[in-house]
Amino acid sequence: MPHSSTPGTTPSNGHSSPTVSVVIPTLNEERNLPHVFAKLPAGIDEVIVVDGGSVDRTVEVARELRPDVVIVQQTRTGKGNALACGFAACTGDLIVMIDADGSTDPAEIPLFVAQLVDGADFVKGSRFSHGGHSHDITRLRKLGNDGLNLVVNVLFGTRFTDLCYGYNAFWRRVVPVLDLPDTTLPRPADGAKLWGDGFEIETMINIRAAADGMRVGEVGSVEHARIHGQSNLNTFRDGFRVLRTIFSEYGRMRRRRRLGVTGNGVRVHQRTAGTSANNPPRHALAKVVNRPPAASVSPATDPRQHVAHLNRGLRRDETAAVRHEEIPGPRRDEVVASRRDEVAGLRHAARED
Repeated sequence: MPHSSTPGTTPSNGHSSPTVSVVIPTLNEERNLPHVFAKLPAGIDEVIVVDGGSVDRTVEVARELRPDVVIVQQTRTGKGNALACGFAACTGDLIVMIDADGSTDPAEIPLFVAQLVDGADFVKGSRFSHGGHSHDITRLRKLGNDGLNLVVNVLFGTRFTDLCYGYNAFWRRVVPVLDLPDTTLPRPADGAKLWGDGFEIETMINIRAAADGMRVGEVGSVEHARIHGQSNLNTFRDGFRVLRTIFSEYGRMRRRRRLGVTGNGVRVHQRTAGTSANNPPRHALAKVVNRPPAASVSPATDPRQHVAHLNRGLRRDETAAVRHEEIPGPRRDEVVASRRDEVAGLRHAARED
């Protein structure tokens, strides 16, 4: 199966450095794209903008900002369909999914890449793990997120800290394992979304990555408030869709196990940059079920030099954690210091090579 391959092996490009594709779903984001594109690290190989029928200059702005951008028109509506269409168009070894509204910081991409080249199959951002923070979440949404985390962790034996945050990265070869909704199916005649075409796609991806036995890592991430415009997220409507997704995925996992279709264990852990995949630090998030040790990455094929290349973009703004809003008092110093430590870790790993 795709996820059984060792992530540290030579990528499909025949070289030791994995190529990186970034997928950005858009809908009327012409004012936000300049901010997002400006923060993309220099080492990104492919940017895919998936447009959901924008009536402004979103597509034109994307082409002006990056002439080599790949524009994909999604086949139905909803973020889930946009992501599935974007993943299908990717050619890079690694896929990173970010938002077009500026809420996810592209400057953090090297942190995700570092965990992937260190041995993870799938890495998700967390606003509530070390180094993470949110400028946008309300108390009601935080309460709902905590409740959904609890339900998933009990049902699937994981310990996610931020299930509903959509900043993820993974190896392209695991996409078939995620079994996303077919992008060629027509939209229902009544205008409703197909299951998986909405915001629930993020929960579906996270659960399937863990349930299918992938090595799943977390990266502390800072969520910013949307720069311009209004979010399409509806707390109650989308919250119920996420809850329905959780129970649907639980049923799927049980059916697959009865049929003997299962991964070889679940590991969800946090790993600091540069830590060996063979000996990740034990953390409260760690959950290991019959998982064989990860194979070591040989120096000859170690792709960490690509992280150093990506990190050039990170050097432009080491205080990216406070890009849009000022974090008051000691909290600002704590977040900035944490981000600088992470950047220093990436540079140290690159120098060792």
